[in-house]
Amino acid sequence: MTSIEASAGRHCHNAVSPLHAAMYFAPEPQEELTALGLEPGPMVYLAGRAAPLGAVDAGTVTATFYNFNHEHVRRYIPAAWTVTTPEAVLAARLRGADGTLRRLLGAEALISTQMTEAAELALHATEACRREARPLYAANVDLPVPEEPHLALWHAATLLREHRGDGHLAALAVAGLSGIEALVLHNATGKAATSALLMRTRGWSERQWDAARDQLRERGLLDGAGDLTDAGTALRGETEALTDRLDAAPYDHLGEAATARLTELAGAFSGTLRAEGAFPAVHFGR
Repeated sequence: MTSIEASAGRHCHNAVSPLHAAMYFAPEPQEELTALGLEPGPMVYLAGRAAPLGAVDAGTVTATFYNFNHEHVRRYIPAAWTVTTPEAVLAARLRGADGTLRRLLGAEALISTQMTEAAELALHATEACRREARPLYAANVDLPVPEEPHLALWHAATLLREHRGDGHLAALAVAGLSGIEALVLHNATGKAATSALLMRTRGWSERQWDAARDQLRERGLLDGAGDLTDAGTALRGETEALTDRLDAAPYDHLGEAATARLTELAGAFSGTLRAEGAFPAVHFGR
């Protein structure tokens, strides 16, 4: 199939991804996972996202998550698997996703024809995703597809998000960016989570953050104020362009018209999530 514009795939990803990501800011998944005995906060996040991989060790999580401090990960993994099992975590996170979407989107949206259509389109896109060198996608793709349309869409959004994410990590490695450097560079755009949130959730200290910022200045990617230089902007552009190429298959498979339609449908649902406070503004910015 002829490749569609890379920007169309990126826009579709940006419309679909919030349907998965909303669970990281919502109380429902926290409640479901802490009920299993997991500690709230980092342990819930790390175990919830790593559960499709099985009862893996800290090294595997650090490698596949990329921008987390390994010492931070070691505080919670594999300890989480002495409290509960990956299978129990998977069931709990699906219940949490269900509760989150029901509360934020409302009952009518969940049973709408638009929800069913969006789920069908997103699942169709995932048919072209590849397992090779994509561990988080590969771990999730063998999970059963939920029957309810809103959960099928959440599942497809998870697959598409992890597929692009795995490719993005390869692009970051090509760019020569460590995990914390990638965070600092992204934060410099002002469009990412705040540095305070990133340090807290990824386990980096202010000293480590400042050291990474100094390293990026030495490379000419940040200026003295910590803003992106032209070289930093160019490197980010190259990294996103490579990520787009590595993530082109699902949207090429879907085709131009269907990609636009999925972007429209998912964008409307994601807009509702934002309007309902799924992504608190206090967590985003420099």
